[in-house]
Amino acid sequence: MKKPIYLDYNATTPVDKRVLETMLPYFTENFGNASSRTHAFGWIADDAIKTSRKQVADLINCVEQEIIFTSGATESINLAIKGVWDNYKTKGKHIITLKTEHKAVLDTCKALEKKGAEITYLSVGRDGLIDLQEFKNALTPQTILVAVMYANNETGVIQPIQEIAKLTHTNNSILFCDATQVIGKININVEEEHIDLMCLSGHKFYGPKGVGALYVRRKNPRVTLFPQMDGGGHERGLRSGTLNVTGIVGLGKACEIAKEEMWDDAGRISKLRTRLEQVLGELPNVFINGSVKNRLFNTTNICFSGMRSEKLIHKIPTVAVAMGSACAAAIAEPSHVLKAMGLSDDDSFSSIRFSLGKYTTIEEINEVIENMIVNIHT
Repeated sequence: MKKPIYLDYNATTPVDKRVLETMLPYFTENFGNASSRTHAFGWIADDAIKTSRKQVADLINCVEQEIIFTSGATESINLAIKGVWDNYKTKGKHIITLKTEHKAVLDTCKALEKKGAEITYLSVGRDGLIDLQEFKNALTPQTILVAVMYANNETGVIQPIQEIAKLTHTNNSILFCDATQVIGKININVEEEHIDLMCLSGHKFYGPKGVGALYVRRKNPRVTLFPQMDGGGHERGLRSGTLNVTGIVGLGKACEIAKEEMWDDAGRISKLRTRLEQVLGELPNVFINGSVKNRLFNTTNICFSGMRSEKLIHKIPTVAVAMGSACAAAIAEPSHVLKAMGLSDDDSFSSIRFSLGKYTTIEEINEVIENMIVNIHT
């Protein structure tokens, strides 16, 4: 069997060797609890946490005190949305989100509906983009939160966040962005883009699994959240539990590397994605799902109309690709993202997501193209 080719970087990424090297000492000699204040083992761990917090903050242009460490994006999403609901529901019970959001957002909103929240699920166009006028019309004095994904995990489509932020703040509402797929790929400046809450997850940009962060704005406006976990009052009382020092060190290092290298990676990966699309796009009944202008450079979601993607993927066992979100891979139903964009069930079931990363090579792309062409015609 040939060496497998990995084109599912939006699901997870391998840990950068430099990240691993930075983490290793915190498994062994530097094993202290960051909350141990009476000895050097704790002090060393606490210093490492402070360094990592600054590395994360530097990547998104905020202050260290605005970073709350979590187990990943899903926990951050729950803390952000439920934390706003519990703290602001006396001011209003309305939340706005998109039908194309990650299930972590949609399921959290559904849970809040059972508690009395009124959720507006906005549609998107065939290009996957929000209609700003429809969004403006949906805002009410009761709207306490707007939850819009920065870039979609299945299509890579990037929403107009600055315009959304302006309308949100004009309405005196809070803006939460799931930036899980964007961090480490493109530059995000939470100050310039006026984002109030934002989540990220280490394993999406060459850091370890099981660690992430939530950005919580401290001023203009100051956002206050109701904690979702009780315990020792860690992370400014917002996320109790012994800090995952090893994982947090890895997350910080991944942020540092991304800040230095993501632009160079973007240029090279974009060229590889373009080649993949140009060649496969010449085949009959093949088209790209979503905007080809406003999207991430590493992602392409391609519909091979008339061919079930499951059967096509089965024919190329050495190529790792996806039919949708990794979190919904066990569910035998069409992608909720593609359906919301207006695709039929048949075309949704005929679509494949290719997501490239910094270890993808031109040789691998050429091999994938060859395998796809051969198997499409058999």
